[in-house]
Amino acid sequence: METKPTNAEDIKGAIRTLIRYIGEDPDREGLVGTPDRIIRMWREIFRGYNPEAKPKITTFANEDRYTDMIFDSGDYYSMCEHHILPFFGRYYFAYIPSPKGRILGISKVARVVGYCAAKMQLQERLAKEIVDMLAGALNDDILGMAIVMKGTHLCKTMRGVRNNGQMTVSHLTGEFRTNPEVRAEFLKLIDLDNG
Repeated sequence: METKPTNAEDIKGAIRTLIRYIGEDPDREGLVGTPDRIIRMWREIFRGYNPEAKPKITTFANEDRYTDMIFDSGDYYSMCEHHILPFFGRYYFAYIPSPKGRILGISKVARVVGYCAAKMQLQERLAKEIVDMLAGALNDDILGMAIVMKGTHLCKTMRGVRNNGQMTVSHLTGEFRTNPEVRAEFLKLIDLDNG
């Protein structure tokens, strides 16, 4: 059974204990407001746990029966669930609408990426959650969907092996998985975006 402090003072007390654990004084002038700042920061960066923050995904009828690839890219920020350290990078997303289906409002891709990333995550799970949420908004009536996520993981870069923590994952469905020409076009768009 899940138990969590619901009282802000209990949460601040726990943060003060952690500050003492690392050898600092939570009553030092520069740290007095830190527990409150951490609570506010966590509400923001972990908004993916709040169902009320889930983005509304606007879709439109595919009136022109468009079946070419639609591509989007952008940045993302998340937190590794193993060490609660940031990982961040760039995502590359594409889909091919069904001629009788619907199309996404393209700004919604970035909103879904941001929402899914705003919790403790694994990069592999994050990629799948994004595709599942966007495909679900289109009632899975698409010819294919793909995402590639490149990320820098501070849990590898600043601790442990202290080495460049780069990782790339992909999640492909439909034509992106089964058609080598479609997959090659998607990868070429990623190269052009990085160009």
